[in-house]
Amino acid sequence: MSTTPRVVIIGAGIVGANLADELTRRGWDRVTVLDQGPLPLTGGSTSHAPGLVYQTTASKTMTAFATYTVEKFLSLDVDGAWCFNQVGGLEVATTPERLADLHRKQGWATSWGVPGEVVGPEECVRLHPLLDRDQVLGGFHTPTDGLAKAARVVVAVARRAEARGAVFQGSTRVVGINQSGGRVTGVRTDKGEVPADVVVSCGGFWGRELGKLVGMRVPLLPLAHQYVRTGQVADLVGRNDDVVEARLPILRHQDRDLYYREHNDCLGIGSYAHRPMPVRIGDLPEVDDDDMGEAAMPSMLPFTEEDFAPSWEHSRLLLPSLRDAKIETGFNGIFSFTPDGGPLIGESPDVAGFWIAEAVWVTHSAGVARSVAQLLVDGRSEVELHGCDVARFDEIETTDAYVDETAQRNFVEIYDVVHPLQPKLSPRDLRVSPFHARQKELGAFFLESHTWERPHWYEANAPLVKELPAEWQPPGRDAWSAMFHSPIAAVEAWKTRTAVALYDMTPLTRLEVSGPGALACLERLTTGKMDKSVGSVTYTLALDEAGGIRSDLTVARLGEDLFQVGANGHLDLDYFRRQAPADHSVQIRDITGGTCCIGVWGPLARDLVQPLSDDDFSNEGLKYFRAKAAHIAGIPVTAMRLSYVGELGWEIYTSAEYGQKLWDVLWEAGRPLGAVAAGRAAFTSLRLEKGYRAWGADMTTEHNPYEAGVGFAVRPQKGEFVGRAALEGLSADTVTRRLTCLTVDDGRSVVLGHEPVFLDGRAAGYVTSAAFGHTVGTPVAYAWLPAVEVGTSVEIQYFGRRVRATVAAEPLVDPDMTRIRR
Repeated sequence: MSTTPRVVIIGAGIVGANLADELTRRGWDRVTVLDQGPLPLTGGSTSHAPGLVYQTTASKTMTAFATYTVEKFLSLDVDGAWCFNQVGGLEVATTPERLADLHRKQGWATSWGVPGEVVGPEECVRLHPLLDRDQVLGGFHTPTDGLAKAARVVVAVARRAEARGAVFQGSTRVVGINQSGGRVTGVRTDKGEVPADVVVSCGGFWGRELGKLVGMRVPLLPLAHQYVRTGQVADLVGRNDDVVEARLPILRHQDRDLYYREHNDCLGIGSYAHRPMPVRIGDLPEVDDDDMGEAAMPSMLPFTEEDFAPSWEHSRLLLPSLRDAKIETGFNGIFSFTPDGGPLIGESPDVAGFWIAEAVWVTHSAGVARSVAQLLVDGRSEVELHGCDVARFDEIETTDAYVDETAQRNFVEIYDVVHPLQPKLSPRDLRVSPFHARQKELGAFFLESHTWERPHWYEANAPLVKELPAEWQPPGRDAWSAMFHSPIAAVEAWKTRTAVALYDMTPLTRLEVSGPGALACLERLTTGKMDKSVGSVTYTLALDEAGGIRSDLTVARLGEDLFQVGANGHLDLDYFRRQAPADHSVQIRDITGGTCCIGVWGPLARDLVQPLSDDDFSNEGLKYFRAKAAHIAGIPVTAMRLSYVGELGWEIYTSAEYGQKLWDVLWEAGRPLGAVAAGRAAFTSLRLEKGYRAWGADMTTEHNPYEAGVGFAVRPQKGEFVGRAALEGLSADTVTRRLTCLTVDDGRSVVLGHEPVFLDGRAAGYVTSAAFGHTVGTPVAYAWLPAVEVGTSVEIQYFGRRVRATVAAEPLVDPDMTRIRR
């Protein structure tokens, strides 16, 4: 008798069917797949999806999902009929800005191992003869992209899963989720109950409603997207047949938010150029099972011809063959959009065993299904998932109002050229620190992250640009790297290194871990020794069972049973809550919103702070990586002696109601010392000069501590902790790849991240974080590379050119730590 868990998958579309295949492939044979629609054409997004699979994005994870989807679908067929037609992909540029962006995209492809090249107009026309040569400036050709026959894929993987014991049951509506003791026990349907140990919601745009069955907020919005088929196109006659369907590469005209694919001698056209069309589930058409088909399903809404009219004209301009063709059919098909455009993967925080895999398109379907199967069977995904985990969103980001607005904005911007620092225009000012009014008075330029307003520089410091010493004068930048940047950042870095600066550190997540079991819990979940004296501060890591870096943390012991954890976001809160003992001996709270923090850093930091306090802020009174309760100008604070810019100073915390007063007294005391307010642009530059890693950018679960250069935070001698066994035998000397510091040889070419790095002429890695190093006077980049010697020459591909760089010893500034310990 099988002992594998009983799994119920809700949704028999391309995600649910692939998940059943992936689970049964791993030996889980008690899998039931339910769908409210008839099988195999259930009426969801899969049933009408155009099937375009473009692999390349700025996200390594999403590209990995798509690459696996291509590999898997290529291996499938249904009675000899293809499931994936690898016709390739071609994205064309009709503007210089788009052409430059295609060079950037080709860099991503190289970084993630996807073959592709930027080609000229003539080659574009050779690849896709329907194009008007005069309209095209160039294109990005990826030969391994192609067309997935989504409905056929479902049949293929369902057959395999059924052969291994899975059961697929259509025309069955889920009406409830049974629970007991905080765990799922089964699924209620209109045809009875199905027992379950694990339930996975793969309902697509119905996912929001399915989440409500267990009280889980699923932050997605169903939106309609237009798709038409033309009548016969003369230039396609005789090229294809009903078996092959397409031979030309799938085509994207992103300057007009359009894409194209062949349907034998007709052309399919998809458009994101129209207004957002949010859909209420209650307004969907009811379609009887007997009537379900390619022309009628709940996920297909009536075509709104007026919305498509401009796109038709743009299509006829790009593809002259369409001037004699007509639109034969059209519909508005429903897909899922999320606040940041990523999929939603994860387990309910409140009901164990209820998982979701939602907002997943055909492009990433097999990759997501494999990762979810690995999470369920093995406990971890081989592909890093922090940008897909549903727990990445803070509470405000899951509200209906926020999801609805941001998802619609993502629809509008789906094909836009988006700068990596480009912030949302709306909603804004949702979360601000207590210093916000003062920051606005100083002309702060705010960017946004997870709804927090974060100053990147202050216009009040602009007059100081002319006072910069020659060695601190930043070089001019190209137009791309100059976006969302200001030379004022050089002033703020200069003042941090030579005087003192105030940094708003409030948006960084702070967790309070308390209770009689707090110490034991933190010892188990982190790599560092937590059993230290009250007042100790420890930089440590949270690992997964395979030794991958789940997060990096700063843990301050403020009492025998009280710890403050500097974390990386809501993912850490979710993890700690899940790992807390069931006996309630540990309480975990997110205290970020009720507190605030000012980083006071620079060689004159002590001159600023000490006169305001009767407490001892000397080196002996508060040593490096120690914390204590104190008063500054009568304000109760917690001061932690640490610095992520590599200078003397403290992170000074207080409760929110004292925040503005704390800023004011520090600001006034700092004026005679030449203090400035400083933003994230200077902070990033200074942290890279010190070699401080940023989790999620420089290191993730794909990397172990020794590869990432943070092996010093691992204390195996302390005893057992999560991931310890996986690190046995590893050291900084045994790793074959490293997070490597690079300095740019020309002293001026600033890269921004995700660019490929070439070693001996071959792509060997990719950039993670980068900035201009104002102290060292040259751009700095960190990159994942094979373990190479200091002094090794490499090249970074920036758009269409190669930038020479050199592997440097790190940290670049103050390697002996004398400045920070003074």
